[in-house]
Amino acid sequence: MLINHPLLGPREAREFIVLGDAALIDRPEGLQGGALAPPEDFADYVYLRDNPAGAHRELWFHEQGDRSWLVITRDTLSHEILSVVLARDVARSRGRGR
Repeated sequence: MLINHPLLGPREAREFIVLGDAALIDRPEGLQGGALAPPEDFADYVYLRDNPAGAHRELWFHEQGDRSWLVITRDTLSHEILSVVLARDVARSRGRGR
């Protein structure tokens, strides 16, 4: 399977490690309005994951390359890759990075 890396072009999937659901980018904030986020929010973040049949956003790490993090949208039924975006760009678009 080839992954079209946004910076490096097509790369073999074996250069990467799949780390699971891309929802991990949306970590609960430590403080919300001066108060800690409820423990339930952190428990859901750590333990609950989607396992859909079809399009799913996943975190991939380019271990044998530039060591970048990618958010890959992949069809879990056909393994077709629908989109590839740098994870830093996804986090920045949500206001979670500088």
